[in-house]
Amino acid sequence: MKPLFFVVSLLFSWQLLATESASVEPQAKTEAKAGEDKVAKDKAELAKATESASVEKPTESELQDSPAVITLTPELVQATAPEAVESTQPITATNPNAPQVDTSKVLGNETAKPAAIPKTQQEKAVAVAQAEQAVIQAKEALTLKQQVKAKQSRESLAVIEQLIKAYNARNIDAFISIYDENVEFYAFPNELLFKGKEKLIARYGIMFKKLKCIKSSPIKRIVHGNIVIDHELSETCSSDPNVVDKRTELISSYQVENGKITKVLFFR
Repeated sequence: MKPLFFVVSLLFSWQLLATESASVEPQAKTEAKAGEDKVAKDKAELAKATESASVEKPTESELQDSPAVITLTPELVQATAPEAVESTQPITATNPNAPQVDTSKVLGNETAKPAAIPKTQQEKAVAVAQAEQAVIQAKEALTLKQQVKAKQSRESLAVIEQLIKAYNARNIDAFISIYDENVEFYAFPNELLFKGKEKLIARYGIMFKKLKCIKSSPIKRIVHGNIVIDHELSETCSSDPNVVDKRTELISSYQVENGKITKVLFFR
C-alpha cells in the first residue's frame, strides 16, 4: 500500500513541475521578445533623432548672415588637437664646464656691512677729527660757491647801473656800448622784438633825440648772479625838459655775460 502511495505522489509532483515549466517557458520567451522589441525600438528612435539633429548644408546667404558654428566629432577633436607650442622663453643649456658666476657680487644682492665702531679712545678721536674735517670742507665749498655767485651779482649790478646812467643822460654811445653785438630783446614770454645793435640804435637813438628828458628810477631790484630784474619807474618829457608828461612802471630782466648785456626781457 505504501509503495503505491509513494508512486502516486511522485507522479503528481512530476505533473506539477511539468505544468510550471510549461507556463514559465512561454513567459520567458515573451519577455525576451519584448526586450528585443524594445532594443529595436530604441535603435529606431536613436536613428530618427540623429537624422533630425543633422543640419542641412546651409546656403551661401545663410553662411553670411549667421554666426559660424563648428561641431567637432571625436575624430575631428583628435585631428585638430593643438600642436605643441614652442616656448618663447630662452632655453639655457646647462654646461657643466661653464665657469660659475658669483651672484653675491651682483648689485642688490650684496649685504650692507655696518660701519666699524671705534673701540679705543684713539680711534674715537680719529673718527671725530675726520667728521669735523668733512664738515669744514663742505662749508668751504658752499662758501666758495656763494662767493662766486656774489661776485657775479656785483658785476652784473654794476653793468645795469651804467646802463641806467647812460639812459638817463640820453648818451646813445655809452648806452650802446653796454650791450653785446648780438643782443636780443624779447617781450614776455618769448616774443622776439628785435636783435642786434643796429636795430637798438635805430630805436633808442630816435627816442633820445625826440624826448626832452628821460629818467628811469628803480622801485625794486632783484640780483641773482648774472640776472638782474628791475621794477622801475620811467618818466619822460616830450616838450619841456622841466615838465614830466608821462610816467610808466616797467619790469625788465637783463642777462649779463662777460660785462655785456646779452638778453633783455620786457614784462608788459
